[in-house]
Amino acid sequence: MQAVKVENLHKTFRLQHGRAGSLKGLMLSFLHTRVEDIEALNGVSFSVAAGETLAVIGKNGSGKSTLLGIMARVYRPTSGTVEVNGRVSALLDLGAGFHTDLTGLENIYLNASILGISRREIRKRLDAIISFAELERFIDAPIRTYSNGMVLRLGFAIATQIDPDILLVDEVIAVGDEEFQQKCYAKVREMQQAGKTIIFVSHDLQAVRTVANRVLWLDSGVIRQDDGVAPVLDAYLRHAHEESESK
Repeated sequence: MQAVKVENLHKTFRLQHGRAGSLKGLMLSFLHTRVEDIEALNGVSFSVAAGETLAVIGKNGSGKSTLLGIMARVYRPTSGTVEVNGRVSALLDLGAGFHTDLTGLENIYLNASILGISRREIRKRLDAIISFAELERFIDAPIRTYSNGMVLRLGFAIATQIDPDILLVDEVIAVGDEEFQQKCYAKVREMQQAGKTIIFVSHDLQAVRTVANRVLWLDSGVIRQDDGVAPVLDAYLRHAHEESESK
């Protein structure tokens, strides 16, 4: 069974360049605006089987985060289709889906509602989320008082403890100190053993080796290689070395 199917996916962002910073600049910008189309994804096609763990790698600007954002329905594709079968949980950006003036507890319920989870269901998982995030003492404090690490721990706990069919993670597969990172990896292994589908973006190639069973390499919005972990990482590192040698 396919958990995710992507067919001929294109995504173009339109950027407007103009003068700003003053009223005069704003008025002139209407006369001197330059429009630039940035093609983040160009004809991307692949599928992910249920229970598979796919890592997406590539340089900054290669389209990795855009691809995950479309799967999570944060962005709409310019053309092409993305079919997702199952309940999706996504951890994409630091603080995404959190309201800084609300407490950690209130933000758990807010995130649950965004993900379509009932209050009754989240109450059953509440203790597990708070315990996993190790925020028992701070759960009634506003998110604005949390450190970045605390926010990431809470986000990871919510994303993984709500029992999703498909987990999407951008850059953060393990957060916090060494002990908490091992806790994250143990949770990921538990999800893998339960047959969950995991798709994550990472620059941390060691995390890719540890977690993934398949790697998709994006380069300037197109798939450069899609294969097992070792062959793709070997080719990726060889390419990076050749690029650095040529400079």
